[in-house]
Amino acid sequence: MGKSFIGIIGLGVMGRNLALNILDHGFTVSGLDKDLSKVVALKEESKEMASSFDSVENFIHSLEKPKKILFFVPAGHVVDQVIEELLPFLESGDILIDGGNSFFRDTERRQKELKNRNIFFIGMGTSGGESGARHGPSLMIGGDKEAYEHLRSLLEAISAKVEGEPCVDYMGRGAAGHYVKMVHNGIEYGIMELIGECYDFAHRVLKLDEKKISDLFEQWSKEELASYLMEITVHILRKRDDKSNDLLLNKVLDVARQLGTGAWTSEEAFSLQVPAPIIDAAVTMRNLSSRVEERKAYAQHFKSGLVSDISEETFSSPFYEELKKALFLSIICTYAQGFSLLSEASKRYDYSIDLEKVAKVWRGGCIIRSQFLEKIRGAFQANPQLSNLLLDPNIFREIEEKNLLGSLRNFCLYAIKVGLPAYAFLSALSYIDAFRSEKLPANLIQLQRDYFGSHTYERIDLEGTFHTIWE
Repeated sequence: MGKSFIGIIGLGVMGRNLALNILDHGFTVSGLDKDLSKVVALKEESKEMASSFDSVENFIHSLEKPKKILFFVPAGHVVDQVIEELLPFLESGDILIDGGNSFFRDTERRQKELKNRNIFFIGMGTSGGESGARHGPSLMIGGDKEAYEHLRSLLEAISAKVEGEPCVDYMGRGAAGHYVKMVHNGIEYGIMELIGECYDFAHRVLKLDEKKISDLFEQWSKEELASYLMEITVHILRKRDDKSNDLLLNKVLDVARQLGTGAWTSEEAFSLQVPAPIIDAAVTMRNLSSRVEERKAYAQHFKSGLVSDISEETFSSPFYEELKKALFLSIICTYAQGFSLLSEASKRYDYSIDLEKVAKVWRGGCIIRSQFLEKIRGAFQANPQLSNLLLDPNIFREIEEKNLLGSLRNFCLYAIKVGLPAYAFLSALSYIDAFRSEKLPANLIQLQRDYFGSHTYERIDLEGTFHTIWE
């Protein structure tokens, strides 16, 4: 057997399925995993077309030059361990590709360390889960463009396609690929929390059962809210538990786990002073959901559930439209916050991220793919320097003509009245209200800081900074 075009380390769910995807497109693959059962499984599933190894040396010798090695291993120290094991066998010009959810700072460090050895290190954001890996993921590439060119033909072949365009592209220098994937996950957190709060309102306030909610969501998924996350939510709401005769949703603990990428996005937004309150709210609500015993203890001191009811006559089909529009605007704001963070990070870290390419890559294969991303792509095509999506004339016109802000405000008023937690929706409303305010009370905050810390302040009528002797 000849040399393989690419090697994959880590033959778990993602690595194995991507290897099979690569084979389907006519490229040769070598796989490596310390778990012999995974090595055997790939050989069997690929009908012996893939070369599989449990020895690093044999794996390395099976690859053509320059060696291209993609790994799907847990983020953190495991990635460093893999690199250390490979180093004795690598040569100048070889290419390592990290396809996991590594923190972008770690990717930058690895790139610098390996550059001294003339070894390329690519940070590749990968979205789409198991199905995406097998049938076409969304891929976000960061690092040296020369290295990307060695990989382009393969990556374009295996990626998802939308209207014939591959959902893969070069995001920029350094850790741009992993940074874009991190923000993708932050947006994912926000949208998931919004859909969850929307379901909660429909169920507990509108008193709709899961069948009616799934039907409603299914209709929405064919309109403005067409997206992968809406589609899978419909399936989830209809899934029955195989251990009982109940819906699976009713048997699942209300604790949302997380791997940290959403929190990284929030931390980065705070660090770069980019407001991303919906993403922050989503992370906070996941944290709050994990405080099960505390929530139970506190609930004993208050009437459990909603603080008041609204008569059923208040709601009808028209309010379902209000709910849809509130969700739509909140999702728009979530995308706007994510893209604003990417814009600022690109300037701060010299990534040179093309935001139109980001929208193009996210239209297919990834978890946050949606119909609206085509409009986002159009916004950045028209104005590559657009600082916030809410300033795009077409998006602004749609918000105005459909009165999306009025619907969001209406939804939030009802949620507050009945005591339903809707942190992400309320964050969306406050974000857009603050964004459209020419004047905020930050002048008072400036003077408070000057009063207790002599931090000085700026005036509207004079240049420079000033300090007042308060006492």
